[in-house]
Amino acid sequence: MILLKITKYLLIVSFFLGLGILSCSHQPRNLSEEPTNGVLIHNDSIARLFDAKIAGRKAIKLDTFFKKLHKFNGFNGVVLVSQNGKIIYKKAFGYSSFLRKDSNTTQTQFQLASVSKQFTAVAIMQLHEKGLIDYDAPVFKYIPNFPYDTSITIRSLLSHRSGIPNYVYCLDKIVNKKVPMSNEQIVNLFAQYRPGINYLPNSRFNYNNSNYVLLAYIVEKLSGMNFRDYAQKHLFAPAGMSRSFIYDPNKSEQMATAAVGYTPRKNGFWQVPFDHLDGATGDKGVYSTVEDLFKWDMALNSEKLVKMKTLNEAFLPANRFKFASTKNYGFGWRLQLMDDGSWLTFHTGWWHGFKNYYMHNNRDNSSIIILQNVANRALGRVKVAQSILYPEKAWYFMSGEGLPEELEGE
Repeated sequence: MILLKITKYLLIVSFFLGLGILSCSHQPRNLSEEPTNGVLIHNDSIARLFDAKIAGRKAIKLDTFFKKLHKFNGFNGVVLVSQNGKIIYKKAFGYSSFLRKDSNTTQTQFQLASVSKQFTAVAIMQLHEKGLIDYDAPVFKYIPNFPYDTSITIRSLLSHRSGIPNYVYCLDKIVNKKVPMSNEQIVNLFAQYRPGINYLPNSRFNYNNSNYVLLAYIVEKLSGMNFRDYAQKHLFAPAGMSRSFIYDPNKSEQMATAAVGYTPRKNGFWQVPFDHLDGATGDKGVYSTVEDLFKWDMALNSEKLVKMKTLNEAFLPANRFKFASTKNYGFGWRLQLMDDGSWLTFHTGWWHGFKNYYMHNNRDNSSIIILQNVANRALGRVKVAQSILYPEKAWYFMSGEGLPEELEGE
């Protein structure tokens, strides 16, 4: 009798233990527990390399440099420099509005100009990870009325090898300049007027804003969301970028705390007005702060947006052209070959009085973020900031070329 009771008890206990094991084995997996362990270990090992004393010495040199840049070269903006995943220097200089005499702060929002392109590229990468986009599929698969060569692919757009003309110029005499343009309008005007192609598709590299407007339009079609809304939900929010947005001509209230763009004039500064081109997205239009961009930088390093494997493809040289051995372009990022064979990842931007530079180095989780709302030549001395961050490579940076062409007439 006693033996029967013990057996019955053991059977009941075994049953409930079995249920517990079964239920545990079918718990949904936490996305943060996906194979990001290698990335977490990598980031932790980099963080351990941080030396407060060395960082402090670099901060002093950076401060001296940017103070002189402000005083003697008219630098008017905000800078943030990080290394080993930690901010080592950030400071604001000058005014966000010369009319109101509002000072720039590390929370001031700047038009990122072409630095915006990397956000579009990451959006494409996200859709690629979901199986919604094939990099090597023809553009007409996603834009049925696309009027150009079928050999033009998503990869062609990402790496600026499409050969299609720049909408800024080729549609200039067609559009109503009193009304902000939209991505859809640009696509439809290309289909209707078929402006001449610049060169044989995929035969060369040519930096071109049209490529990224088309990419943003494709994101809109596949996601069913306006690109501004997509960026807010899938790019800014996951990265913790609470003060970032894409300019909307219909939401003037967004600009209440944003910097105003200026061009130097003989007797002061000229405020650059918005125009019909500001309605398009994907190639420009993102407003952000240096602190938000640091969060973006860290999000890229920690797979909050896309897997590192996906991101690394964007950092590979995608072009073959005359100087491809030392300068190249990936997906939304420019590349500069370093002396050790690695590629330095960065982008610049110039639009409506804003000039920017953003260097992202995921090898040591470091960045240089410089946002300026006066379009002068001060940013041409970014080599000094690079040399301070990497003193062992100062000879390399100081002997290199100037910033690329989109900073010279975008």
